[in-house]
Amino acid sequence: SAINFLERLCLTWMFFFMMCVAERTYKQRFLFAKLFSHITSARKARKYEIPHFRLKKVENIKIWLSLRSYLKRRGPQRSVDVVVSSVFLLALSIAFICCAQVLKGHKTLPSAAYYRESLTWEAALLLFLLRLASLGSETNKKYSNISILLTEQINLYLKMEKKPNKKEQLSLVNNVLKLSTKLLKELDSPFRLYGLTMNPLIYNITRVVILSAVSGVISDLLGFNIRV
Repeated sequence: SAINFLERLCLTWMFFFMMCVAERTYKQRFLFAKLFSHITSARKARKYEIPHFRLKKVENIKIWLSLRSYLKRRGPQRSVDVVVSSVFLLALSIAFICCAQVLKGHKTLPSAAYYRESLTWEAALLLFLLRLASLGSETNKKYSNISILLTEQINLYLKMEKKPNKKEQLSLVNNVLKLSTKLLKELDSPFRLYGLTMNPLIYNITRVVILSAVSGVISDLLGFNIRV
């Protein structure tokens, strides 16, 4: 029993250590995204002591896009995504097992040590996933903030009125900004769940499970079968 307890304790510590590493990586990503969103603002750049430049030249737009791509790839990517996907799959499996036992009518769920431990793990994993989902969602909002490009386009239109002699050059920059806006919308990964990068297989399985659960609940409430 002592050896079994020590083995489970070591495995639990290793598992939660990997989750803490993943959370730290997500925090770093959020910090990079936050500072990146302040680059085009003179007041915020001065506050956080970071470089500042406006997107009024094609070269500046190239630098902005290259910096965005570099920061998004900075740090461990695949290993952290594997940890997050594994945690999500484990939480989904535990929830499925507990729900199946409840639906079978097992009234020993609160008293059995096995199920109490499973519920404890489920609660810990859900808290961790909610934390990562919050950080991932905020990070995506910072990187996918199209309002920065729209603001620069408005500034360019105002400059065209003040400096009609540079209208051709400013129109070129404006066209590049429009293409950049479309590019940012296309670059978002389709396999994301509240900011968490998911394996395509896990993503599709999760989508099917969630839609099936919603379909079952709606069918029970309305009294007839609905397939989502």
